[in-house]
Amino acid sequence: MFNYSKRISIFIYGLISYLIFFATFVYSIGFVANLPFAPRTLDGDPRLPFWAALGIDVLLLGLFAVQHSLMARPAFKAWWTRWIPPAAERSTYVLFSSLALVLLYSYWQPLGGEIWSIENRSGRLVLGATFGFGWALVFYATLLINHFDLFGLRQVWLNLLGKPYTALEFKTPGAYKLVRHPLYLGWFLCFWATPTMTATHLLFAVLTSIYILAAIQLEERDLLREHPEYADYRRQVPMLLPRVGQRGKEGSGREAA
Repeated sequence: MFNYSKRISIFIYGLISYLIFFATFVYSIGFVANLPFAPRTLDGDPRLPFWAALGIDVLLLGLFAVQHSLMARPAFKAWWTRWIPPAAERSTYVLFSSLALVLLYSYWQPLGGEIWSIENRSGRLVLGATFGFGWALVFYATLLINHFDLFGLRQVWLNLLGKPYTALEFKTPGAYKLVRHPLYLGWFLCFWATPTMTATHLLFAVLTSIYILAAIQLEERDLLREHPEYADYRRQVPMLLPRVGQRGKEGSGREAA
C-alpha cells in the first residue's frame, strides 16, 4: 500500500511539473513577442541603468543555461537519482527548467534602443508567420520524439502502473530526416524572426543562439556515447539547415535534452 501511494505521489508530481512546463511554454510566446497577455515581456521601457540591466539579463540567461545543460548530462543524472526516484528524474529536470524560465521572465530588464524596424506590411507578415512557424516546429519536434517521454510523463505513468521504464528506440521520424535538430532550428526562428529588433531582443537572441550551438555539441557527444549509430546519422544529415533537393537518409536520431 505504501509503495502504491508513493507511485501515485510521483505521478502527481510529474503531472504538476508538466503543467508548469506547459504554462511556461505558452507564456514564452507572449514574452518573446511582447503580447498583451504577458505582464512581463522581452521589450519595454528601461527600468534600470543600461549596465545594471545588461548584467542582470546576462546572469539570468547564464543561470538558465547552466541549469539546463548540467541537469541533462548523464553524470549528473546518475548522481541526482541517488537522492530522487529515477521515475521522477525527468520531471524534476522539466520543473527546474521551467522555474529557471519563470525567474528569467520575472526579473528580465529591458535595455531600450532599436536595431531595426520593418514597416512594410508584407515583410511584417512574413516575419510574423516565420515566428509562428518556429513555435509550431518546436512543438512538432517534441511530438516526433515522444513528447510525453521528453517531458517526463511517460516515466511517471509507467512507474504508476508498476512497469519498468524502457528507453525509446533511436529513430529519425519526419523532420529528423532533414536536419538533426529541428527542435533547435525552431528556437532559432522563434528568437530571430521579429519585425522590430531592439537591443534587448538582440541580446536575448545572440546569447540564446550561442547557448544552443554549445548545447548541441554537448548533446551530440552524449548521443555518440549512447548510440554508436549516431555517427552515421551525423554524417548523412545536416545539423540545422536542410540540404536543398536532398532528403536525409534513414538513420537514428533524438534530442537528448
